[in-house]
Amino acid sequence: MTHIISSKKLSISDIRSIIDNGEKLQLGEDARKAIVRCREYLDSKMEDIDHPVYGVTTGFGSLCNITIAADQLSRLQHNLVMSHACGTGDTVRPEIVRIMLLLKIQSLSYGHSGAQLQTVQRLVDMFNYDILPVVYQQGSLGASGDLAPLAHLCLPLIGMGEVVFKGERREVERLWPELGWNALTLKSKEGLALLNGTQFMTAHAVWSLIQADRLSEWADRIGAMSLDAFDGRIEPFFPQTHRVRPHKGQIRTAARFMELLEGSEIIRGKKSHVQDPYSFRCIPQVHGATKDTIEYVRSVIETEMNSVTDNPTVFPDEDLIISAGNFHGQPIALPTDMLTLALSELASISERRIYKLISGQRGLPSFLVAKPGINSGFMIPQYTAASIVSQSKGLCYPASADSIPSSQGQEDHVSMGANAATKLVRVVENTERVLAIELLNAAQALEFRRPRHSSPAIEGIFEAFRKEVPFVEDDRYMAPLIARSVEFLRK
Repeated sequence: MTHIISSKKLSISDIRSIIDNGEKLQLGEDARKAIVRCREYLDSKMEDIDHPVYGVTTGFGSLCNITIAADQLSRLQHNLVMSHACGTGDTVRPEIVRIMLLLKIQSLSYGHSGAQLQTVQRLVDMFNYDILPVVYQQGSLGASGDLAPLAHLCLPLIGMGEVVFKGERREVERLWPELGWNALTLKSKEGLALLNGTQFMTAHAVWSLIQADRLSEWADRIGAMSLDAFDGRIEPFFPQTHRVRPHKGQIRTAARFMELLEGSEIIRGKKSHVQDPYSFRCIPQVHGATKDTIEYVRSVIETEMNSVTDNPTVFPDEDLIISAGNFHGQPIALPTDMLTLALSELASISERRIYKLISGQRGLPSFLVAKPGINSGFMIPQYTAASIVSQSKGLCYPASADSIPSSQGQEDHVSMGANAATKLVRVVENTERVLAIELLNAAQALEFRRPRHSSPAIEGIFEAFRKEVPFVEDDRYMAPLIARSVEFLRK
């Protein structure tokens, strides 16, 4: 399958389809024309330009007042990409690098950046051949764009840096001759077009939103299994309550639980308790608030995905080259921090349900084993979940609250959106692990309700899970069971 790069807006679901289905990219005719038109305009403008233009005829950052000779403009752009590749730390996961490539191609395709057609086409070829640049997680301030990580993304264009190709980390200067590819010579402004942009932040947010949709759905499924296993009440999910506090996510969550638990023998059984703890009774309010946050963040990120975020911005039709600030990551940093908190809360309330399930209440044995004492049972998985939740709470400190000036004060307010994005990914991973531990506990607890059964929906999940993870009769090595539970959520 082939996805045509055009002016048609990309959605998160489009990107998920492209990545999951291994679709190839192709520049549409409109995109090719827009790229060529902008480059030709910029080339013609260079012949009679009578004033300095930032990044086109000048240095960068606080060096913006230094004019560069015409015969040095190509070298200027080469040096920019080379010198800005200052990333460090862990490398970015391959699936996020693929999204970075896609987003950079999309942004350049609108014809407001001045990139050469061959430059954009080389990025397309790298995507299609699954040649993924080695990009590091640390180095971006999230204003002037994601300079360091995008430099690593684009170093291969000039024949430098490293890539992962066919599962092997390779130096580009050796790989390119094997493929019959040459290093490109960048023209005026191209280095800025490649490095100024928010594709590092945005790609992390896109990947996290894809995972957030999955984890939000699993949180409802697992929460419903836990509710039944804990012999909880269904009344807090009745629609009447939510009509008078009509937050969309809250309404959706309550309705989903009614669907998931339809036909359960346990949920409709007589209850001796009047109400449930908040971790069960307030699931619509907590899970629902996360759903609403996911939808808000999606709207922001989808706008960003379809934007031109380099600088300066070129407008051939208006005969304008404008130096402004579309590279600033504040529009991404704030909602990314919000999504981090929202997903952390899914794990936080999940851990409380885990605790209730092992607490020896409502007819369940202590630590969910038939012979507690000689067996510790599910005691320590709750510790693990608590440890993970505590770490996520620390990661919820908003990166966007910080700013450290750079470039001799010229860049005096930055978003720190890149740090917000990378810690969001860590919280996504943490939340997945806590939900997997809750599923491990909920399935174990449900077996102690036999011969009564839950709903067809919950029993279907239970049966599928039991094919991967067994009932725990006596103490056993638990780490592999947690790992298999995580894999189950990913399937």
